[in-house]
Amino acid sequence: MNKNYKALELDKILDIVASETTCDDAAEAVRSIEPVKTAPEARLLLEETDAAFVLMAKFGGPSFRDLKNVSNPLRRAQAGGSLGMRELLDVAGTLRSIRSLQSWHDKSAGMRTALSDRFSVLSPNKYLEEKIFTSIVSEEEMADAASPALATIRRKIRNASARARDQLDKLVRSPAHQKHLQESIITQRGGRYVVPVKAEFRGEVPGLVHDTSSSGATVFIEPMSVVEANNEIRVLQSEELEEINRILRELSAEAGEFADGIIHSYKCAVELNVIFAKAQTAYRMKAVTPRVREDGVTDLRAARHPLIHKDKVVPTDITLGRSFDTLIITGPNTGGKTVALKTVGLLTLMAMCGLMIPAGDGSELSVFDNILADIGDEQSIEQSLSTFSAHMTNIIGILNSAGEHSLVLLDELGAGTDPVEGAALAAAIIEELRSKGVKLACTTHYAELKAYALQTPGVENGCCEFDVESLRPTYRLLIGVPGKSNAFAISKRLGLPDHIVDRAGELVSRESSEFERVIGRLEEDRRKLQDELELAQRAAGRARDSIRAAEAKQFEAGVQAKRELEQARKEAAEIVAKTRRQADALLNELDEARRQKNKALSAEQKARLRSGMRDMETSADPVHHRRDSGDYTLPRELKPGDSVLIFDLDKQATVLEAPRDGQALVQAGIIKTRVEVKNLRLLEDKGSQKPKGRTVTKSVSAPEGGTSLDLRGMSSDEALMEVDSFLDRVGRMNLQQVTIIHGKGTGVLRAAVQKHLRRCPTVKSFRLGGFGEGESGVTVVELK
Repeated sequence: MNKNYKALELDKILDIVASETTCDDAAEAVRSIEPVKTAPEARLLLEETDAAFVLMAKFGGPSFRDLKNVSNPLRRAQAGGSLGMRELLDVAGTLRSIRSLQSWHDKSAGMRTALSDRFSVLSPNKYLEEKIFTSIVSEEEMADAASPALATIRRKIRNASARARDQLDKLVRSPAHQKHLQESIITQRGGRYVVPVKAEFRGEVPGLVHDTSSSGATVFIEPMSVVEANNEIRVLQSEELEEINRILRELSAEAGEFADGIIHSYKCAVELNVIFAKAQTAYRMKAVTPRVREDGVTDLRAARHPLIHKDKVVPTDITLGRSFDTLIITGPNTGGKTVALKTVGLLTLMAMCGLMIPAGDGSELSVFDNILADIGDEQSIEQSLSTFSAHMTNIIGILNSAGEHSLVLLDELGAGTDPVEGAALAAAIIEELRSKGVKLACTTHYAELKAYALQTPGVENGCCEFDVESLRPTYRLLIGVPGKSNAFAISKRLGLPDHIVDRAGELVSRESSEFERVIGRLEEDRRKLQDELELAQRAAGRARDSIRAAEAKQFEAGVQAKRELEQARKEAAEIVAKTRRQADALLNELDEARRQKNKALSAEQKARLRSGMRDMETSADPVHHRRDSGDYTLPRELKPGDSVLIFDLDKQATVLEAPRDGQALVQAGIIKTRVEVKNLRLLEDKGSQKPKGRTVTKSVSAPEGGTSLDLRGMSSDEALMEVDSFLDRVGRMNLQQVTIIHGKGTGVLRAAVQKHLRRCPTVKSFRLGGFGEGESGVTVVELK
């Protein structure tokens, strides 16, 4: 890797991303990532990472389990070679992973993203995948279902073995041979069934001797009665081996036919694994997608160095290239100058690699042809280089390489030599680099460079803030403010005698003292303005929050109104339809009565017609009124804000105005109306209780949300894919315990799930559910 990139620790970031990949090829691809040199390329890479980030947030991460590089075995199969069971299982596992990826993407089929084209080129082959898994049980065992011939051969082997064992069982149980046998057991030697016979009785059991014990006291004899059966077994085993080899050749030939498609899909899956590893890293860093520019402008907001622990890192704002092309950062040691420098370079490199950056929304970065850095102490005893010589060697190389589209970062420029000469040399280097059109950020302790920045257009001072009271740096970068050394103040706080500090002040030149006092006044004014700005920003933030809350309530009210209106329309349509049916029935009866006009209507017909009319009137009225029992009295006068029940409508409402003329203005949902006070019942617990004497039945549905996964009805393969996606999703939610529902049934799905959980790195432990949890129908998983 480029030494400038290593100086900025890009290799450590790529190692973090590589740790989020699943297969070795993806990890290697991440570690070999090189920053792109053009803005369109960087935007495309960031767009893909952002698309993966959004998809993971909505649907959980895809599973890349079982993804392996099978290119070499497939090319060998394509050339006519035969693959082993392990290699074929790897091919099938890779096909299953490819199918899983496509299945996962189908969930988001409605979303067109920057990754859609990558997913579209995946070519699952379920036929070959299932054929291999059906035929091969493990890398050492071929399934009986691999072919009818293999099943027949193995059935014959079992039958022949059973006959041989029957014969031997009779022999070992025979009283005539009990004294001849060392033990009454049946064993095998060289794949043939034998019995252990005492050496002195070897002639009493006719047969073939296959082995003797180490002591010579036992000989293993194949009795003549089972020789034929053993011979048959050996012949059948040879046929079995030949059939297994034939099946392997057949499966290898089919895999070879699809080799090109599988290899291409595998490469696409590896690329997707890399992209989703970037997205997962962004999720862990709480990163955002920056705006990519081409004009050299860098504007980082609340930027955080990604290698510093999140509890210790201090967000800082850094600007370069907009109103000035050179930033000179000053301040005390361990104050955060070098961290600020590295943050600019590292976040720029991350964006050029397609990685989201740990910074605030609205951050902007530019793409550079070269990012050149001289950071750290590179003195070398072997090369006889001092610190100053090592820095100069690097700077000479930077001067030779820098151009118009370069970002140059120099730490402790001019340090390690005489201060006067070092400051002059630093100023000359800055001028030379600026003449080349580079964007430059450097750190220094020299007061001369502070003055240089104040006097030179396009050069800006910056400093790392230091709290003299606590003697601790705040690590905040302040743009536009030259750093103050604070040496006298720090020494006095640490206990250096006052007369020594005063004498030191006398020895400092008048110009330097005045310069430091000006910086001190600037710093004091800046802090006051910063405090006022923070107060104004907090007030503006509260105002924005209030506006958003009001807009949300307004939107929710509008949605609720539309929902209630739609419900009312549905109910009205049902009422109309029901009334129309009843009216048609009555009309039919009236028509029948007209046809029988010469006959008087019977009493039963008249009663049925009257009942039908009443039913039609009742169903046509959507408002159901309740009768007032007359024994309720308000416990007190109603006042605005009281929660009440409109008794005859059984509807909760809120009092808007105090009662007047026996009526009160109330609001029920979106409806405002005046209701007689005697028809209102005061609810003591606002919005939650109804008056005493009434039974309110409420059906509560409490979905389990994201803490459980129901696998019932799925096959084992489908279930394991869902388990991977589920565990990935709940892992990002920081849940400690989840439940997987697999049902009791035959126990096959439970066994497959629990076997898979043993291999999951995020699972701490698991157990079957207890009483009240689902017992053996669920597995309770505890996460790390």
